[in-house]
Amino acid sequence: MAQVAVYNMEGKEVGTIELSDAVFGAKINEHLVHMAVVQQLANNRQGTQKAKTRAEVSGGGRKPWRQKETGHARQGSTRAPQWTGGGMVFAPVPRDYSFKINRKEKRAALKSVLTDKVVNSNLVVVDELKFDEIKTKNFVKVMENLNVENGLVVVNENDTNVMMSARNIPAVKMALPNTINVYDVMKAKKLVLTRDAVKTIEEVYA
Repeated sequence: MAQVAVYNMEGKEVGTIELSDAVFGAKINEHLVHMAVVQQLANNRQGTQKAKTRAEVSGGGRKPWRQKETGHARQGSTRAPQWTGGGMVFAPVPRDYSFKINRKEKRAALKSVLTDKVVNSNLVVVDELKFDEIKTKNFVKVMENLNVENGLVVVNENDTNVMMSARNIPAVKMALPNTINVYDVMKAKKLVLTRDAVKTIEEVYA
């Protein structure tokens, strides 16, 4: 089991915590990580793009000129793709880009990125995150104390003061243990977990 330091909100080390090898010491599978990221980004696509083909553009019912002896190339409609105002060739239509991957594969991918954070010393464990009021300045100060500029902060409970204090910080994203995903963990330079969040993650994903 890997041991990492535990810090308080002032950035001082107050102890250590042992991480479960089943979650934070798993074998890193880059292929599954890639699959999970592609799946999440694909599932987030709206797929509402639409353009009209020549059959859908209004007008163009009359042949613009006769077939022969005009000196022009033959044309059957002013809504053909080569005409201004004509339809589009192979126009995009609304579609669903989402696809599924197995639950075990997704879980293995999440374990891989969590392990990567530990291996590269990009995991920060904090004893607790508690605020008496909603104040962005207080949250920024804590992040500075922990030396975190860009990170994903995972707390064990939906504390309004903590969540609301972090919402205006562009480089910081909040999450609960059951809402973390491969893309967010991988994208964040630092992963910040409370001590309780570590235990919950180990229970949920072990």
